[in-house]
Amino acid sequence: MRSGSTVGMVVLSAALFATVASSASKPNIVYILADDLGIGDVQVYNPDSKILTPNIDRLASEGMKFTDVHTADGVCTPSRYAILTGRYCWRSESKAGVLRGMSKHLIEPTRETVASFLKKQGYATACVGKWHLGMDWNPKDREATQGKATDLFGPIQNGPLDLGFDYYFGMSCSFNLSPHAFIEGRQIQGTLERFQDKAALVARGIDGSTGWVAKEFEQDQVLSTFTEKTCDWIRQHADKPFFAYMPLNSPHYPLIPRDEFRGKSGLSLHGDFVMETDWAVGEVLKTLDELKLANNTIVIFTSDNGVAHKVGNAEMQEKGHFSSGIYRGCKGNIWEGGHRVPFLVRWPKTVKAASVCDAAIGTVDLMATCAELCEVPMAGNAGEDSASFLPALKGELIPGVETRALVHHSDKGTFALRRGRWKLVLDDGGPSPRVNPKDQPIANHDVKQMLFDMDNDVTESTNVASQHPETVESMKKELTAFVENGRSTPGPNLPTDVATATWPQLASLRVYMSGENAKVKDEAPKAKRKKKKQSK
Repeated sequence: MRSGSTVGMVVLSAALFATVASSASKPNIVYILADDLGIGDVQVYNPDSKILTPNIDRLASEGMKFTDVHTADGVCTPSRYAILTGRYCWRSESKAGVLRGMSKHLIEPTRETVASFLKKQGYATACVGKWHLGMDWNPKDREATQGKATDLFGPIQNGPLDLGFDYYFGMSCSFNLSPHAFIEGRQIQGTLERFQDKAALVARGIDGSTGWVAKEFEQDQVLSTFTEKTCDWIRQHADKPFFAYMPLNSPHYPLIPRDEFRGKSGLSLHGDFVMETDWAVGEVLKTLDELKLANNTIVIFTSDNGVAHKVGNAEMQEKGHFSSGIYRGCKGNIWEGGHRVPFLVRWPKTVKAASVCDAAIGTVDLMATCAELCEVPMAGNAGEDSASFLPALKGELIPGVETRALVHHSDKGTFALRRGRWKLVLDDGGPSPRVNPKDQPIANHDVKQMLFDMDNDVTESTNVASQHPETVESMKKELTAFVENGRSTPGPNLPTDVATATWPQLASLRVYMSGENAKVKDEAPKAKRKKKKQSK
């Protein structure tokens, strides 16, 4: 008996040691997501940039710079949805635009996210920053937003804590939208006041929409608070693998950098806010260095979409600064300036310093990359549009990257498809208030469909669709298959959350669709209104 017990203890000890060793070898992951940062705002992507970004540039000199990375959409909500789920947001009930501060949850609690996946693999998980994916407030709060009550907000449901994050501190939406207050866990912080008058809101020091404001809330302290909370959380979880998702509020409008950054760029408030964003990145890197965690921590820095049109682009361009770099368009657009973003990865243990990857990938690829990193396959109904870029980090070719197609999407719900050298734009949405002042008219412009040769015309200046009809045809069929199959990667076909009949933007693909999808009209069904009860 004694001998058997000894053997059992040895086996148990070996198993525990293996578990500890395996846990210790897992890399930490820090994902820093800037808000409305143009690819031309970062010096390592634009040597002529008038804004200094030494900490962001450091990630390139100490890691890998990706040159052809695209967000899943040109605006905030759908871009973030894809990052966390590995699924294009247009498969959900949200087909265009973004959510508001009091919108209900968009990601279903049953859906796998990067956070829930990593949590199952033993990671501590945190989200600190701008959420913008909806969350459910209690019924009294819904009445409060309609002016029927003034009670404080209650526990939040179907938010970050229900999607795999152990800890959450942040804001429900962009910091120009109500509620203007921090949230920690499930509870909004501070004493709330209701502002229904714009002048009164401005007098309070808030640049944004009317609504709820916490008495203790100051807009210019949001970024520094997010940074401090992130660094504190990392310090508290340095003894086990962690995933820190840090979606910043900057340099999103309103342009409110702290006083010490005002005027620092010598360019504009946008430039100043970008410099404060760079400072935040530097604080995270400093924390990792202090804790001696840098060697086995994957730090990813990117943006949710391109630069916004209303941050003074014309004035900055007059001074020689182009936030979209050489690319056409800006935030919201289907053009490169709307979705081509900086993407830098530092992982000293594995990634060669100052390396460059020119493969076309998407920010939707985080889910599959984490799965390969953990050597755990994704479920068949998870990450259906995500493909791993881990091989690139190891200095290897990404399998199938030459033939893989990426779907682009605009704020108006229009589609584009990128495959190799070709980019097919379907219904560019027509005139938009989101304009990049430097853009010139497109040669052979056709609002219905355009094809661009990205190897020779990355500025999307000339439509060559008429010269390559077979390419246009094959790309339309491929996009149709992506829509109908419910995925763009190998795996079982999956349903979309809303029938394709509700997408007027799919008009040009209807001829390629099968069954009932090919017969329906391209009109979204009208919402049913509840009949009002007659008063007696």
